[in-house]
Amino acid sequence: MKTNLTSLSDEKLVALYRTGLNEAFAVLLNRHKDRIYNYISFVTKNESLADDIFQETFIKVVVCLQKGTYNENGKFAAWLSRIAHNLIIDHYRRIAYESTFSNDDCEYDLLNDAKLCEDSIEDDMIREQQLKEVVALLDYLPENQREVVRMRFYEDMSFSEIAEQTGVSINTALGRMRYALINLKTMAKERSVLKI
Repeated sequence: MKTNLTSLSDEKLVALYRTGLNEAFAVLLNRHKDRIYNYISFVTKNESLADDIFQETFIKVVVCLQKGTYNENGKFAAWLSRIAHNLIIDHYRRIAYESTFSNDDCEYDLLNDAKLCEDSIEDDMIREQQLKEVVALLDYLPENQREVVRMRFYEDMSFSEIAEQTGVSINTALGRMRYALINLKTMAKERSVLKI
């Protein structure tokens, strides 16, 4: 009888894919695609760019798995998120690099030409920096609040799943999230991370 692939852990699916079972990668993709796409889309605020980076993320995953360079046992989801995050940063670095030019060869002042100003890239880069700073603030939360934030936003778990996994009521899980968000907002305001 054939094993139900969807019931297997990420690590077992990775191992099966490395043996040549392509269906194992299809299950991995299906399992993580929504969370990864939503994260990329949230950061980039651009559907077309999110599509490109999403596709690039999974191409990179395939290449790494086929080369055998993935070896983070039990941390596939985090590894996948890190690849997507790094590709987003690479994209904005590339944009910043390609956007540099010299004003020396022009008859008029290019640097003050309103038609060449694109606030959206700058806004995206600022948002990305703010997101990194807010994520760094997670370390200052109490462990039970940090755990709820991680499960909700990084593992895409529902509050009933969080409650079940942590052994508390749904109301307690919701309360921890509420206090975590209040604490993050307060810390961000104190550190001028966000204009709140």
